[in-house]
Amino acid sequence: MFKDNWIHELAKLEENYEPCVMVTVLEDRGSVPRDAGTKMLVTRDRIIATIGGGHLEHVATKMAREMLIASERSLKVERFNLGARLGQCCGGVATLSFEPIGTQQNHLVLFGAGHVAKALLHIVATLPFRVTWIDEREEVFPETLPHGVKKLVSDDPVGEVKHMPPNSYYLVMTHNHQLDFDLTKAIIDREDSRYFGMIGSLTKRKKFDFRLEQRGYSQEQIETMLCPIGISTVNGKHPAEIAVSVAGELIAHYQGQALEQKRPTKHYRNQDLTVQHSQSSDIGEPPLEEKIA
Repeated sequence: MFKDNWIHELAKLEENYEPCVMVTVLEDRGSVPRDAGTKMLVTRDRIIATIGGGHLEHVATKMAREMLIASERSLKVERFNLGARLGQCCGGVATLSFEPIGTQQNHLVLFGAGHVAKALLHIVATLPFRVTWIDEREEVFPETLPHGVKKLVSDDPVGEVKHMPPNSYYLVMTHNHQLDFDLTKAIIDREDSRYFGMIGSLTKRKKFDFRLEQRGYSQEQIETMLCPIGISTVNGKHPAEIAVSVAGELIAHYQGQALEQKRPTKHYRNQDLTVQHSQSSDIGEPPLEEKIA
């Protein structure tokens, strides 16, 4: 007898926000590999359980993955004659349903709960993201959170980095420059961020680049950090304006668009790093941070 483990595996997929297609044998007539009610789960890179193997399962898997790639959400039902044309000799008829479960979501880790972060969350909550929102200060979080946002109050935000899922997006928007720098090192050290952005000006970028170089980080590692962040053509100091700019960059990234690296190209080791600050990750709270672009 086959041992189907799809129920427990489906719970794990849902917990990790990983989409799949549930393939179910709705009807079996004549000789078929598995009876009606048999199920398997198909993800982008795995098959969980089985509907009997053979060419039928191969075709069903291919169809399921095409649905995942196209982000289809509607149930499909297909009938298959298990004859020579399908490469099977059972001679029966199997009717299969293809049910998409879950949608493709990206995991965003947002450090800092200031005004810009609050404005950004209202936008991100409408996009294909689930969010872990981290700050040391319980009182700065709003009473209610948008759907898909998990609040994490932590005395050790840097230590939380190692607990995040692989291939996460990271945004650093804290109220403390040293904390920003420590988070930067921890995120770079993971070497698996899909996107890593930090709010700040070119001046802040220069300072951080210099400090990272002094600690032995390579240019390739340093350039995994985007700072300043946001779409450069969207200007403004209002939290909502900054949030729209940053959200636009996140959308461009998950849609596969190349992002502009705003890191200065000239060497800066002997340059004067003092400039006027104009925008912050926590508008209205010291220290007043720098402009995005």
